[in-house]
Amino acid sequence: MIARRVIFEGRVQGVGFRYTTKDLSKGFEVCGTVKNLPDGTVELEVMGEREEVEAFLKEIAEESPLSHNIKSMHVKNIPPLEGVKGFTIER
Repeated sequence: MIARRVIFEGRVQGVGFRYTTKDLSKGFEVCGTVKNLPDGTVELEVMGEREEVEAFLKEIAEESPLSHNIKSMHVKNIPPLEGVKGFTIER
């Protein structure tokens, strides 16, 4: 089990990024959260088996309708998420 925090930069707010990310998560065995940050970026925290997390992030960054909105993404290893079930959008 691994966990990652990803900061997406680009035109990622106001374009349905969080909702699309939540919808994409249904195709993977992952849990986590996604939220807008005040600086205009989007933060994703995701946990699951390494293969699932990596495939989920690849789907977002390379294959989804969101991919053309992402200018860069910064991935960081984080401790396992506690008390997180499913995938949620934080306000």
